[in-house]
Amino acid sequence: MTAFVRHAIPDVIEVTPPKYGDHRGFFSEVFKRSAFEAEGIDIDWIQDNQSFSAQVGTVRGLHFQVPPVAQDKLVRVLRGAVYDVALDIRKGSPTYGQHVGVTLSADKWNQLLVPIGFAHCFMTIEPDTEVLYKVSGPYSKDHEGAIRWNDPALGIDWPDVGAEPTLSEKDVDAPLFADFDSPFIYEG
Repeated sequence: MTAFVRHAIPDVIEVTPPKYGDHRGFFSEVFKRSAFEAEGIDIDWIQDNQSFSAQVGTVRGLHFQVPPVAQDKLVRVLRGAVYDVALDIRKGSPTYGQHVGVTLSADKWNQLLVPIGFAHCFMTIEPDTEVLYKVSGPYSKDHEGAIRWNDPALGIDWPDVGAEPTLSEKDVDAPLFADFDSPFIYEG
């Protein structure tokens, strides 16, 4: 049975599907719509994306897309491990500016549901890490946004991986949280 763990921000959910192994290897239903619906989660996933990061300390985020193409994400690691963060950017939310951080790994077989209204980021903590994630909206360059991943005001305790972070230019130049005007409204 798939395990659903709600964290300090209940909208961010860690999901661990069952994994059945024998002498041949293993089998797992990594996503089962009926299990999610039984938890009150009804998301129409439209696309799967995969990324590969060779270096430990590769950072991707804090990213989001604004309406009308905002995205829910269901993130899992195929190989390696990441420290995965979901930051609440919904104006009026009691947890606005707070985050949930979870280590996702191929070994732990866990996933993180990052709902619309959250910025998402991960840092690789093992080399040659592959991440697969489902999204509920199409990519749109005109609707993408970012917040500085290591803004001290956010208080994210990033792991010390013993290497300088590897970032895209977009992520290096992302605005600080104090300079960010969120288009997302908490609907309680």
